[in-house]
Amino acid sequence: MESKQWKRKQPKWLDNAIFYEIYPQSFKDSNGDGIGDFQGIIEKLDYIRTLGCNAIWMNPCFVSPFGDAGYDVADYYTAAPRYGTNEDLKQLFDEVHKRGMHILLDLVPGHTSVEHPWFLESMKAEKNTYSDRYVWTDSIWEEPQGMGCIRGISDRDGSCAVNFFSHQPALNYGYYKIDRSWQQSPEDEGPQATLEELENIMRFWLRLGADGFRVDMAGSLVKNDEDSKGTIKLWQKVRAFLDEEFPDAAMVSEWGEPDKSLQGGFHMDFLLHFGPSHYNDLFRCEEPYFSSRGKGNITQFVEKYLENYEKSERKGLICIPSGNHDMDRLARTLSQQEMKIAFAFLLSMPGAPFIYYGDEIGMRYVENLTSVEGGYNRTGSRSPMQWDDTENAGFSTAPEERLYIKQDASADRPTVAAQMADKDSLWHTVNQLITLRLVNRALSNCGEIEFLQVGYPLVYRRWLNSQSITVIINPAVSAACVEGIPGRILYNVGGSATLAGGQCRVDGMSAVFIEDEE
Repeated sequence: MESKQWKRKQPKWLDNAIFYEIYPQSFKDSNGDGIGDFQGIIEKLDYIRTLGCNAIWMNPCFVSPFGDAGYDVADYYTAAPRYGTNEDLKQLFDEVHKRGMHILLDLVPGHTSVEHPWFLESMKAEKNTYSDRYVWTDSIWEEPQGMGCIRGISDRDGSCAVNFFSHQPALNYGYYKIDRSWQQSPEDEGPQATLEELENIMRFWLRLGADGFRVDMAGSLVKNDEDSKGTIKLWQKVRAFLDEEFPDAAMVSEWGEPDKSLQGGFHMDFLLHFGPSHYNDLFRCEEPYFSSRGKGNITQFVEKYLENYEKSERKGLICIPSGNHDMDRLARTLSQQEMKIAFAFLLSMPGAPFIYYGDEIGMRYVENLTSVEGGYNRTGSRSPMQWDDTENAGFSTAPEERLYIKQDASADRPTVAAQMADKDSLWHTVNQLITLRLVNRALSNCGEIEFLQVGYPLVYRRWLNSQSITVIINPAVSAACVEGIPGRILYNVGGSATLAGGQCRVDGMSAVFIEDEE
């Protein structure tokens, strides 16, 4: 039975949304300055649509000193000039919509840059409108518990909490449990003003044409909130505002706890690569499950997935990304053939799939790069997109030394052009899997799942209404047989599969989709 508190109108397009994550700095440079931009993205929208993706998540694109790749916002209402103007961004929205696609902006509600005008005002010793916009202690000698801080930078007496890097002061949404004199309730004037401004920011971009937001660190806003009750209540207020003014606005959270984020009014929640999810057991560990060596373990991932699945009332809105700007590329641990099997899994699970730009061609992690814009070890996963075999792999006409991040210099680096020309490539496998997902309702984002066998192979059933599809994933090199699988083979990846008398034999490094004919 669905909880009344979770009943809300969900944009219909989310039922079949397949997202493509664009890191704008590295996607396509249209003006030869070495950095990607809005016009470059517009130029490549048809490519994204050809791949099969029908939605975009674009990383932060607002004015910023770029100490953390744009996650340190200095002006929430203005596009960063390196990418273009607000008019260019509106053109991007319009061009996305012309193609029947949708786009989410990356919203960073928890902190700003130290260069944001709000923070510059909050540092002043004299009380003003922005004094309580951030989390400040009363004394320079006191640190906020469990958080880093900035102090000794102004005449104001106090330390300011930071959310991540030391140049990202934490915005004040209040404390759920107050145990210090300087802590404010979420209902106090300062936190309420912060929340009101957050709604104003959302209102501005939704009016311009954005379809919604992916929200960074969505579960972190109210502090000292162990059970997230205060943060859930805050997002419920945001959802009420959206339901009144923008009921079709989609909201996807970076939270990692779908039972909480869905209560808060989000439509979908990311499965995080840190914390207890065991996501890294699949692709990014010493023995990944999807390695053909067959020494990985997917058991704890499935257990945690099912726990969250039941907590979220089997909504199936747990999004599993191929990767993102914060983690190693798939290709750092998996071969192209292994990635084909990994994508068979990613594109047949419930929740909206998210494909990180370049993962569809198996772009590699670029080793030993100096940190760029706060990337540090993440920098190697943020290199420019590899389109073809022209200068700078078709990313930019700028001199090589001016590129935002160094590219993979290998002679055999994968490119879109080469993979689109090769019918056996990873790109074509991803394209075919997306098509399979879109034409079979059982594989949709809202379809249900039941795991039938956990290990090598992994077997699960997806269904919605009258259609049921069994998926067999066999990453290991040895063949496998699975009993009790009636139906007909819809599609297979890798080697061959045979089905007779309810027994399915699957080659090693293969995946097969079987439709139940009953």
